[in-house]
Amino acid sequence: MKYDLQALRGDVLGGVTSAVVLLPMALAYGVVSGLGVIAGLYGAVAVGLFASLFWGTKALISGPTGPMAVAMAVVVGNYADNLVEAFTIVILAGVIQIVLGVIKMGRYVAYTPYSVISGFTSGVGVIIVLLQVLPFLGASSPGGGTVGALRAMPAAFGDLNIHALLIALVTLGVTIVWPKRLQRALPPSLAALIVGTLLGVLWLTGAPLIGDVPTGFPDMVDTHTVLNHLVSSFQPALILALLASINTLLMSLIADSMTRATHKPNRELVGQGVGNIFSGLFGGMPGAGNIPATVVNARIGGRSPLSGVLCSLVLLTLVLGLGRYVGEISHAVLAGILMKVGWDIIDWKFITRLHRVQREHLVVMVITLGLTVFADLLSAIMLGLIVAALVSARQFEYLELDSVISVPLLDISFLAEEEEEDEDADEFDLLADNLLNLLGDDEDDDDFDPFSARCGLLSFRGSFTVASSNRMFTTISVDIRDHEVAILDFSDTDYMDDSAAFVVERLIDVAIEEDTECIVMGLGGAVGKSLRKLHILHKIPDDRYVEDMDGAKEVAKRILGIVRDL
Repeated sequence: MKYDLQALRGDVLGGVTSAVVLLPMALAYGVVSGLGVIAGLYGAVAVGLFASLFWGTKALISGPTGPMAVAMAVVVGNYADNLVEAFTIVILAGVIQIVLGVIKMGRYVAYTPYSVISGFTSGVGVIIVLLQVLPFLGASSPGGGTVGALRAMPAAFGDLNIHALLIALVTLGVTIVWPKRLQRALPPSLAALIVGTLLGVLWLTGAPLIGDVPTGFPDMVDTHTVLNHLVSSFQPALILALLASINTLLMSLIADSMTRATHKPNRELVGQGVGNIFSGLFGGMPGAGNIPATVVNARIGGRSPLSGVLCSLVLLTLVLGLGRYVGEISHAVLAGILMKVGWDIIDWKFITRLHRVQREHLVVMVITLGLTVFADLLSAIMLGLIVAALVSARQFEYLELDSVISVPLLDISFLAEEEEEDEDADEFDLLADNLLNLLGDDEDDDDFDPFSARCGLLSFRGSFTVASSNRMFTTISVDIRDHEVAILDFSDTDYMDDSAAFVVERLIDVAIEEDTECIVMGLGGAVGKSLRKLHILHKIPDDRYVEDMDGAKEVAKRILGIVRDL
């Protein structure tokens, strides 16, 4: 892609504007994570900078996000007495992300069903809204995640802080009614931050404040202590890494749709991993692709990693001198901003169409949403993917079974030889006479049944997987018992996984038990190699492999003892 002054202008404007958008969210998500506002800023700088330097998605802006803040809050809750171990989890999560990128696992996120994505994002939105109810009312968070916040709500309503409530309402109102014509110059979240802070500093001074925030470069976490906690930190780090990876790569797909570009998922994971390592080393919260900042960057014209680098550098300058001012911001201001952010994260587009969604997909969405809110984020995604896979497998089962054709081959038409020269003879009588000639003079004409079908054709067309394997065996094994010869046709088979291949072996075993001879037709290509490699057809004699129906007919006659009179 050609890079010119116009592209440079778009990157500069996109980087600066996305930094303005990301600033209030970094502060707010830092509070949600339990690490404090400065951890949110450190995370925005570290993750955003290194993810852009290693760029896998050109327009992506990385930093603190709702899912990562919620996940980190759980980690901090479990390791509140030892934050070094909490940061060790962040560092190790970054290492795991790098490994995932190196082994090329990034491309598989694209297969995540929309019902899982919708349930996950809506669940995160619900969590953010519920967690902000307490600071919205002027109460402190008791911990314990969503369940803890719900339990503390009655007491918070009984001990209402009017100043905090008014500040939160005004802040929320600004984010909702801020004029669109001003949004390019001053994003709604930043305008709300300014208005809410001024309101708390000048008039409503009784709301709880963030308090002292350190400034300057952060101190590095003691690496010796980090090494001591690596083994015990692996499980939560794996959860955090998977969540960050899924979060980021889903945002990469959104960025691609806006910029008409194609991201490099594995490279993106490496960059995000390096960013999270440095964020954890310097006491920052983990991050991933940030939706609002990415959307703003793409809309304004950011099209290269330069916009992400500039965004991080702008935030870094703010970190170095913003601390003394951040302390005057009340928690109610951030609660008002996050209320709107959480509301916007909820997938209302999907929710408003729930009555039109297929029942199976609705179940997947509801399960994912419920587990996200009341269990943990990774369990929600993993179980959502499992349920979605089962639903898809059920659909594939019907499609694949429809591709199996079982046809009885009437002796009168399959085994008989047509005499083309006798054009005046009745076709049915002619075929019957020809078949009788093939059977020989010793056959009793009175016992001849023209509608017998000693041969049957089992044609496997298309692709076959584990989804249909069991039903396929149950259905076809019955047909095999009805014939003396079964022709297994693989001429139009495109793909067959191991589960379906072993079903073919079971079908051959059934045929042998029922004294049904098998002929294999059209075996070639990748399917043939796979079946031979697995020794699926080892019980079929070498003279039973044919290329087409004419070859199958000749072999069937030989098996049935039918010899033409010359």
